[in-house]
Amino acid sequence: MTKFRSKLLGAVALAVAFVAAPVAAKQIPFDQATIPELNAAMSAGTLTAEKLMELCLARIQAFDRAGPKLHAVIALNPKAMEQAKALDAERKAGKVRGPLHGIPVVLKDNYDTVEMPTTGGSVLLEGNMAPDDANMVKRLKDAGAIILAKVNLGEFANGNQSSMGGQSLNPHDLTRTPAGSSGGTGVAIAAGYAPLGLGTDTGGSIRGPSSVNGIVGLKPTHGLLSHDGIIPLALTLDMGGPMARSVSDIAISLGTMTGIDPADEFTKKSQGKFEKDYTKFLKAGSLKGARIGVARDYMGADPDVDWNIDSAVVAMKKEGATIVDVRLPKWFLESATQVVFTLYPAEFAVQIGDYLKTTGPKYPKNLDQLIERAREYRDLRADGAGPNLTRWRYFTDVEAKAVKLDDPSYKAMHDYYLPMTRSLLDGTFAKDKLDAFVYPTTVTRPEQIAAPPAPPLGSVKSPRSLANLSGYPDLIVPAGFTTDDLPVTISFFGPAFSEPRLLALGYSFEQATHAIRRPVNTPELPGSMIEVP
Repeated sequence: MTKFRSKLLGAVALAVAFVAAPVAAKQIPFDQATIPELNAAMSAGTLTAEKLMELCLARIQAFDRAGPKLHAVIALNPKAMEQAKALDAERKAGKVRGPLHGIPVVLKDNYDTVEMPTTGGSVLLEGNMAPDDANMVKRLKDAGAIILAKVNLGEFANGNQSSMGGQSLNPHDLTRTPAGSSGGTGVAIAAGYAPLGLGTDTGGSIRGPSSVNGIVGLKPTHGLLSHDGIIPLALTLDMGGPMARSVSDIAISLGTMTGIDPADEFTKKSQGKFEKDYTKFLKAGSLKGARIGVARDYMGADPDVDWNIDSAVVAMKKEGATIVDVRLPKWFLESATQVVFTLYPAEFAVQIGDYLKTTGPKYPKNLDQLIERAREYRDLRADGAGPNLTRWRYFTDVEAKAVKLDDPSYKAMHDYYLPMTRSLLDGTFAKDKLDAFVYPTTVTRPEQIAAPPAPPLGSVKSPRSLANLSGYPDLIVPAGFTTDDLPVTISFFGPAFSEPRLLALGYSFEQATHAIRRPVNTPELPGSMIEVP
């Protein structure tokens, strides 16, 4: 009896010790951590916003103008470290603003922010200081985020290089394009400069860079987020949105930026339809029972891309999704991209002048004055800034060829083609009771930077036209890699304000596949490990 009692007491003591033992913390590189993991480390006291800022700056120093020379950063926030220390003090005092408290963010340089100039990537606006923050930026800062840097873009949100920042490089393959126009944001997130970035999308400018840099991105429903304080390309099509390394980080940031903005009438469409917490929809089993349409019209251009998409579809079926092939009308496939590239020049010619009125007296105030100012620049400067003749020729093309906003051809596209697109897509979703379409975000692997010019954009069959012409959301999630180790992503495209469902599906797919990796040209740096409970 005594022997039994001794064994029993020993077993009880072992069980108590096991229960009481603290869960071992894990060591992970900070640039691979999700925002929830960074939050957990800061809550536990193993990381501070100041230390996180130092780690981000170290990667920028190592890779942006040194090492692979990615050329993603245009300007650093001189107050970033001061702001990080202030947020650490808030946390120590018991005030935590939310999940973005102390999280660094990079901005495409067409977002207004008071700490740094807003140039649109153009020497024509060099030094331009905005009077206040863009609405999306203000909401992020109110939530405790720190604006770390302004990053490169296709100048005035067109193309993939600028006169301020030159050509950014793809960190997976330095000979390949990072895509445009939010290429600097895509590079910065892939290279681990910051956990979160903002891009803008008119004809695929969040989705292309997210895809070829192998990260997650969201082009939201038109009107879900405010256009206020963003240099416009075409307000009918434009949407700002988040770019990150995980679906959870997209969901966290999205909820902080939604809401009606009196300065942007488009946001009235989101009344009663936006969420302030999208993380509640992130459930790993969300693909079970989902009906997914595969838009095979956008496959066939690159066998490696197609193989990855087919594998992604198989993974979704294993998770319990029902797969339905979707075909769109030939007339739509052949006309959609051309409509995008007719609408936005017409709007840019007018809307850029509206933004330029907010700049100081020394800056151009309309398209004609931009063209005149461009004639003053001839030489490449020592810092790499200089003429961007391809983009500047576009200014003169717009002036000479863009139709007016009262032109019948513009009105036909704006007033009839866009509603017709929504009707076509809504009918397709309803016909097969689909939760989402999926397709390759980019139908081929990223192009070589030195490759000959591609055909005119209006002749390309691109799935990215769907989201801009309809105004519907498109979530980009890594799906795999080509045989030459270039990223492939899959798009989850849904009806208006279906972000909750898309994020659920994308998260479920992400958790089943984990098809993301650090770029080979931006390796882990010494001292970058953090302890996460």
